[in-house]
Amino acid sequence: MSLVVGVVSSSKSMGLDENKEGGGEGEAKNNNRSIGGEESKVGGESGEENKINRETSDDEEDVEGKIQVQLGPQCTLKEQFEKDKDDESLTRWKEQLLGSVDINSVGETLDPEVKILSLAIKSPGRADIFLPLPESGNPKGSWFTLKEGCRYSLQFTFQVSNNIVSGLKYRNTVWKTGVKVDSTKEMIGTFSPQQEPYTHEMPEETTPSGMFARGTYSAKTKFLDDDNKCYLEINYSFDIRKDWQSTN
Repeated sequence: MSLVVGVVSSSKSMGLDENKEGGGEGEAKNNNRSIGGEESKVGGESGEENKINRETSDDEEDVEGKIQVQLGPQCTLKEQFEKDKDDESLTRWKEQLLGSVDINSVGETLDPEVKILSLAIKSPGRADIFLPLPESGNPKGSWFTLKEGCRYSLQFTFQVSNNIVSGLKYRNTVWKTGVKVDSTKEMIGTFSPQQEPYTHEMPEETTPSGMFARGTYSAKTKFLDDDNKCYLEINYSFDIRKDWQSTN
C-alpha cells in the first residue's frame, strides 16, 4: 500500500493492493440465480476533505454495482436442485455444493442470509485479537492497534442460511487524514446454507512502518454478494503504533 502522506511504503497495509481480487475456499460458479442457468481493506479524521473522499468512494461503489453482470431469474434452493436433472456432471456439482443441506427445510426461500459471526486479527507469535461486532456497525474509538512492520491476517467466520449465496466478497477502504490510501476487493466464494459456520482467512499482509505510516486510520468494511446485497457494513478506526498495545 502506498501511503499518500509524503512517503511511499513498500509494505502492504490493511488489505490488498487496490482493485486486487482473489479467491477463497468455497469459491464456485456465480449463479445463485439458477444453478443450471446462464453464468455469467484504518481514527477517524473529521472535516470536509474526509467527507468528500468518502463520498467519492461511495460513488465508485455505486457505479460498480450498476455495471455488474445481470443474472437470470432468482430461484429457490429446491427449484435449483430440481433443474437439469439429466445433466450428470451438473447434478454432481450441485450435490458437492449443497452437501447435506435439507432441501425441504430451506428450499422455499429465495433470498440467502449471511451472518458474520466473528472477526479476528492473527499475527505470528501473538494471541489472536478478537474484534467485537457492535450492533450499530460503528465501533466507538479505535477498534484495534497494530504494530508497525508486523505480519497479520484477518480471519472471520460466517453462517449461510435460506439459499445459496453467490459471489460473497469482502470490500475494505482505508483513509488517513481524509485521503484514501488503500482499497481491497477480495472474492470469498459461493456457499450453500448449512448449520456449521464457514471460516475464511485472508492472505497474510505486513503493516507499513516509519514515522509517516504511524497514526490513526479510518476505514469502512463491507460484505456483499453478486446482487450487491450488503450483509454487514462496519465504519471504524484503528492505529498503527511503534509497538503492540499493552494488554495489562
